[in-house]
Amino acid sequence: MKTIKLNDNPIPISDHLKELRKRITWSVIVIILSTTIAFIFHQQILETLMNPAQQFSEIPNQKPVYTELTEYIGVAMKVSLLSGFSISLPFLLYQLTMFLSPGLSSKEKKYLYILLPISILAFICGALFGYRILFPPAINFLLNFGNDVATPYIRIGNYTSLMLSLLFWMGIVFETPIVLFFLAKLGIVTSSFLAKQRRFAIVIAFILGAIITPTFDPVNQTLVAIPIIILYEIGIWTSKFAKNDKKKLKNLNK
Repeated sequence: MKTIKLNDNPIPISDHLKELRKRITWSVIVIILSTTIAFIFHQQILETLMNPAQQFSEIPNQKPVYTELTEYIGVAMKVSLLSGFSISLPFLLYQLTMFLSPGLSSKEKKYLYILLPISILAFICGALFGYRILFPPAINFLLNFGNDVATPYIRIGNYTSLMLSLLFWMGIVFETPIVLFFLAKLGIVTSSFLAKQRRFAIVIAFILGAIITPTFDPVNQTLVAIPIIILYEIGIWTSKFAKNDKKKLKNLNK
């Protein structure tokens, strides 16, 4: 029987595959249940997503419109699926952690258990930043840019796609310090190397600001770029801890 080694303990591949199938099955069940619950409350979720735009009087009737018969049901399903996945994300990460933990050392497990909750919190903070800070001025710019020429009716499909994309990418951006810490921990980068690449990081931050924001307004792009630059600096700082920890291990081995 074929086996694989996890921490020098041979485990049959069949048992490993059974474990994987069990965790995938539970993950799918939780996603389906979460999506079903989100669909039941999809109206409240959509109203929450619309809050940043409803403060502007330029929107006729203070409600979005849909121009295709199936557009609203499609939006409801999309929002429900993404909301269900987001709700079940802690459980999915827990299942992934439990599946990987037998193959990790005790020190690697410690870092994994600590950084996974932090990564979830960082993603939530990024999404909240996009929702509270970035999206309202972006909507204000888009509504006022051409309102003397055309009436700004908002299609719900376009609006939710824009909002969800922004929330997702801002959540990913806020993972920067954690990613840099892991890379430093693996010895791929160092704090000094990251510090030397600071000017390139600033340029990339503004490029990402132009890509992530839905407007060509430099003010909104700067609102994205500045947090990226700050997070990069935090990443340099956290990578120093990874380097120091690595030095301590070397001294212990001596």
